[in-house]
Amino acid sequence: MFGRNDYVACDTRLYGDIAGSMILSACHAASEIRAMTRFAVVVAILATATAPAMAQQLRPKESLSFQVAKNDSANAEALANQLAALSPRVDRQEATLLATCAYATVNRLRQQYRMFGTPIFNNFLVYHGLRKRGYCYQWTEDLLVALDALKLKTFELHWGESYAGTWRENNCLVVTAKGQPFDRGMILDCWRHFGHLRWNLVLSDEDRYFENTKFAELVRARSASNTLRANRHVAFQARVAGRDKGGD
Repeated sequence: MFGRNDYVACDTRLYGDIAGSMILSACHAASEIRAMTRFAVVVAILATATAPAMAQQLRPKESLSFQVAKNDSANAEALANQLAALSPRVDRQEATLLATCAYATVNRLRQQYRMFGTPIFNNFLVYHGLRKRGYCYQWTEDLLVALDALKLKTFELHWGESYAGTWRENNCLVVTAKGQPFDRGMILDCWRHFGHLRWNLVLSDEDRYFENTKFAELVRARSASNTLRANRHVAFQARVAGRDKGGD
């Protein structure tokens, strides 16, 4: 039989066991809370670290935009549609980005070049130093550099030329879907239309255009080293150095 003291001792042990269990449970809970807190901090740090990289990946399609003149907006949309039609693999967002950048760039260059008269007369002004740029290859150089900066994934940019090495030479940019041959591409030409962007398929042009990959590489290398020259005096010359572009 238990006496009063025995009941007290039993109650004390019982309460002690309950209190111990509560303390142990509280310790486990605190430990779990600390672990969850540490995990949340790690997730937050990783999210902060990867956010710039993710933003950089999304930048070409989601954050770049270009101001297109009101009278060019319909043409820019039409060009985007035609570029998207080059291949089912083309990204429609990239087609729109490329078209708007091309029109915005050509409009800016037209003001910078201060085009005057006819294309040939403007060449005369460039040749005599009255204009800094404006030859057909200079239009193509500057447009290539601007579009290259978009880092497009579903398009490729090519250097096109017709009547190379003659007084009739003309240079242009040709856009193809990634992996497509040059002849399947779209011509982007500024010089022949006096600083206004015109475009058509390579095979539909009145002149036969050929790709010049070496000169495209040269332009890109000069752009990377910031050594594009303002004027190489190629028009109205009897002889043109082989490393430079000739003709118009």
